[in-house]
Amino acid sequence: MTEPLTSAPGLPPTIADLAHEVRSKNAGPFWVTMELFMRDAAGYRVVADEEFVNEDVVAGLYGVEASTVRIFRIPSLDVVKISFPRPVSQGSLRDRDVHAGQHHVPLALLRVPEGAPARG
Repeated sequence: MTEPLTSAPGLPPTIADLAHEVRSKNAGPFWVTMELFMRDAAGYRVVADEEFVNEDVVAGLYGVEASTVRIFRIPSLDVVKISFPRPVSQGSLRDRDVHAGQHHVPLALLRVPEGAPARG
């Protein structure tokens, strides 16, 4: 059974539309890791494209320095992993997401480039 797209009709699909799962988590008290588990190789090619998802894009979404963003592309698993320093350390007074469980949302809602497959 095909799952419905999360994008509004008429709008380009989002990364979440092409993914099986997009999640974020702590990678220690000072780093966040996000994982894009794509449904298939076509969706992976979209998010692994360095013109679409790159250090500058992630830096802009999360307000971090592009030089601190690490992107790992794993084609054998159709997975892209992204890590960057947490804006504040885990559990500090200004930390609003102790488990970094909601950090993935801006990336998941990123619209894919025109011409990319509507479904991976």
